Amino acid sequence: MNDTYEVVELVQGFPGRSTRHGVLGWSSVTLLRGTDRLVLVDSGSFGMRAVLAQRLAEHGVEPGDVTDVLLSHTHHDHAANYLLFPGAAVHVGAAELAWAQAVGPAFGPVPELYVKDLATNPRTRPIETGPDARCRVVPGVTAVAAPGHTPGSLVFLVEGTAGPVLFTGDAAKNRAELLSGDVDMTTDRDASRRTLALITALWRERPGAVVVPGHDVPLVWPEGRDHPEYLGVREAGIQAWFGDDLATTHDVDLARTRRVGDTGGADWPRRPKE
Repeated sequence: MNDTYEVVELVQGFPGRSTRHGVLGWSSVTLLRGTDRLVLVDSGSFGMRAVLAQRLAEHGVEPGDVTDVLLSHTHHDHAANYLLFPGAAVHVGAAELAWAQAVGPAFGPVPELYVKDLATNPRTRPIETGPDARCRVVPGVTAVAAPGHTPGSLVFLVEGTAGPVLFTGDAAKNRAELLSGDVDMTTDRDASRRTLALITALWRERPGAVVVPGHDVPLVWPEGRDHPEYLGVREAGIQAWFGDDLATTHDVDLARTRRVGDTGGADWPRRPKE
């Protein structure tokens, strides 16, 4: 059986925060299309339900077709939509689920009622990473323990048709965290730093591997280069009504600022090798 997947970007993550209204929650959501499986890596937030439905339809996928949902962690912007896929097994770290249940209602990003459902839902498949901190979740997908952002965060190493793909969730939210070796938001900073070192090692020991951060454009680290490069071009914006009628709108392009040299434009997802 072929255990490799075609990788389809459904929603592109964005590396930023609101300055007045809390977190944006614009996270990466990806579809893995295998021989006999359709797998979602993270399920996104409430705010992206319409675009998620649109993107799935564009790829001929009905919600009931999805066989598996992989949750990197239980924060609302990554885990809220698993209930929309009624036939899918929902894979989440056992340690993560135990931690999230203990948090309970709080002024934080854990959706307590969804966690309560996850704990008892017969479709939930807790992932025990074991003594080597790794676990084969489904064919072609390995979960690796990545504590820090949350105690039970996982990263997923996927055998893609064009090469390995590493989904970091919020263990590495964006390029800035990957390159600086430090994080913006964590339950344990030292653990997060160790996890970032682990992610970098997993990345560099697999030449040509693509990293999909929890909140950024996918990245590749070309051989011989000192820094990774974006795959594709960032797209993000806001449309606002600042005038006196609905016909007058103001478009704010959130992708206008781009680092020198990060022009993107490479194929993502990559086409399978010939």
